[in-house]
Amino acid sequence: MMKIGKYNVKWNTQSRNSGESMPCGGFDAGANVWVENNEILMYIDRSGSFDENNQMLKLGRFRFIINPNPFKNFFSQELVLENGYVKILGDNFEMIIWFDALKPVCHVDVSCSGEMEIIAQYESWRTKERPLPQNERMAALSYNFYPGEVITYPDEIITSDNSITFFHRNRNDKLLFDFIVKQQNLMGIKDRLYNPQKNLTFGGRLFGEDCRYAGRTSGSYAGIGFEGFSIKSSNKNHHRFFICFNTEQAESIKTWLDNLQKLCDIAVADTNAFIRTQEWWRDFWNRSYIYINPDKDENDTGFQISRNYALFRYMLGCNAYGNYPTKFNGGLFTSDPCYSVGEEHYGKTPDYRMWGGGSFTAQNQRLVYWPMLKSGDFDMMIPQFEFYRRLLNNAELRTKEYWGHKGCSFAEHVENFGLPPGWCWGFEETEDTAHKRPKNFDSTEQIGPWIRYEYINQVEFAFMIIKYYRYSGQDISRYIPFIESAVTFFFEHYEQIHEINTTRKFGDDGRLVIYPSTALETYKNALNPTDVIAGLKAILTELSNLDEYVNAQYYRQLIEKVPDFKIIRTEGIDIISPAYSWTAVLNCELPQLYPVFPYELLHLGDENLELAINTWKVAPAMHKSHISWHQDGIFTARMGLKDEAREINTRKLADSGRRFPAFWGPGHDWVPDHNWGGSGMIGLQDMLVQEYENTVYLLPAWPEEWNVDFKLHLPGNAVIECSFKDGKASWNITGGNGGKKVVLEKF
Repeated sequence: MMKIGKYNVKWNTQSRNSGESMPCGGFDAGANVWVENNEILMYIDRSGSFDENNQMLKLGRFRFIINPNPFKNFFSQELVLENGYVKILGDNFEMIIWFDALKPVCHVDVSCSGEMEIIAQYESWRTKERPLPQNERMAALSYNFYPGEVITYPDEIITSDNSITFFHRNRNDKLLFDFIVKQQNLMGIKDRLYNPQKNLTFGGRLFGEDCRYAGRTSGSYAGIGFEGFSIKSSNKNHHRFFICFNTEQAESIKTWLDNLQKLCDIAVADTNAFIRTQEWWRDFWNRSYIYINPDKDENDTGFQISRNYALFRYMLGCNAYGNYPTKFNGGLFTSDPCYSVGEEHYGKTPDYRMWGGGSFTAQNQRLVYWPMLKSGDFDMMIPQFEFYRRLLNNAELRTKEYWGHKGCSFAEHVENFGLPPGWCWGFEETEDTAHKRPKNFDSTEQIGPWIRYEYINQVEFAFMIIKYYRYSGQDISRYIPFIESAVTFFFEHYEQIHEINTTRKFGDDGRLVIYPSTALETYKNALNPTDVIAGLKAILTELSNLDEYVNAQYYRQLIEKVPDFKIIRTEGIDIISPAYSWTAVLNCELPQLYPVFPYELLHLGDENLELAINTWKVAPAMHKSHISWHQDGIFTARMGLKDEAREINTRKLADSGRRFPAFWGPGHDWVPDHNWGGSGMIGLQDMLVQEYENTVYLLPAWPEEWNVDFKLHLPGNAVIECSFKDGKASWNITGGNGGKKVVLEKF
């Protein structure tokens, strides 16, 4: 069996800039690591580092200067996947950068044959107030095209004899939360809303063994000025540096500092952390794997895409236990945009990313988390589930205040307190005509035309939670209120609207009339959109078989109230319509295929699968692509379209074109594009194995010429291990309740 180490990324030359960095991380923090001009640099980001404006702020840049220079004759930098760390080698020099897998601490350990002095420098570009220009407002999505001034407020930096402490404490009189609540007419319930921004303080401390404070400096990187604060080690052979992080809604700075100090003390005393972290990563890689053409190298297409699958899975593992979900638009690994994306972004800070920091876009986020079912990374799904559980009260209060009925109303874009971004809500005065809000506009809806009326994604995440239960067997009782509330909204909401308009709650056929609505962001002013219908049918089917948690009989009755998706005839074949009707097309999505993915209503072995295949064949070409969040590789794999699945997923998981192969993007979003990687993972998994109704479809969309060894997870807490070589397959299924039927693709 091939070892994961064959997928290590190793460089033998230094990088030109931060755009040529590699990821390193663990627990809930990550670093972009690179070596430039013989100096080792890192940007560090941590889950939940959201400022007053809901920008996701880097914790800082860290620079290590080694004296004497160890890279005169030899250099290498390697991401060692098996152990989860970055190793940098020079002349009789070794540096290991690793993040504790079980607590928020970064370690930098150095060994050298001769004595060396190391300067460790913390660098900040946020030492004074900085107005956020309009071309950077996307970093604070709510304020995009907002006509007023927006300020990024400075951090605080405290130096001592042997350490540098850095933190950002949100100013409670400048919080986006207050702005949004007022903008969206929710002042009457403000005191009952959960506010994650209040008193939020995040940052950390850099310190090392036998170090002393070495002074302050200034400079510029990527066109952005910075202040540097340094500690210097004594001359010796072994060096240990620590960067400990603390994020909390602390009542005072003193409380935050006291808790940081406790963590620092624990980090220094914990002599087993490195061993435990290595064990964590080894368990991670043993949990599941995909090795295509394992006897080849990166010049082989199959080998390359399975290596990139593994590299991206490593990136997801770096935020295994974050307080917030992994961000689709860069995760923990954004860097200077002028280097990572394009020269047109010169002058923007490393904090910049498109589509916001503390705002979350559901259609994109879901693609980061669906692949974790088959990879068996169940523990890593919890941050996404907790996101909705924490915010459920806010979303239900919003519904009650606006419409007077029950159920949660999570919009497509939500800030980390559960309300839509200000930009999506719209401003009365703005240069963005698509988000200019008339004074007489509906006081309960967003003006943004792409996401107006889009609430179905709460149902998809509810469906995902139940699938998590079906795969892992883990208790989901804490999420049942969210699941039921997500469904309740659709019936209460559309029954009320139709009754207001017609005096009757249901249509002439006795079923729900879903209008006004939208089929994803694409088919607007839609009546009975297919993605909404498919979502409701799928979640109600699951709830109808969830007697251990809910009143299943109630949901068996409710499912009869959901309309069927519309089938139309075109070019002599029957296909699924995106909706019953619509008035405009704004985006390039395929909601008509959501019965295939994510909702599994049409699938392998189903007598109606041809309907989905025909729908794919005649779908608009402009709506098909491999980049970013496009799901074509998933659709084709799930329909068993072998040639198309291979072509699309190969393009999806090919090298990114950047020095680190899995830093894809920007696509529709940013670099590294995590919904690009996530959708690629799902597509590759589905080419290998799918299960419906206790029947396992093995290699349903797999090219015969690709050998593969894989281990993936199946419903019922089962695991399948399979080897396919030279057209012959052998496999073993363990765990679960047994009794699974296996259908092997004929080659």
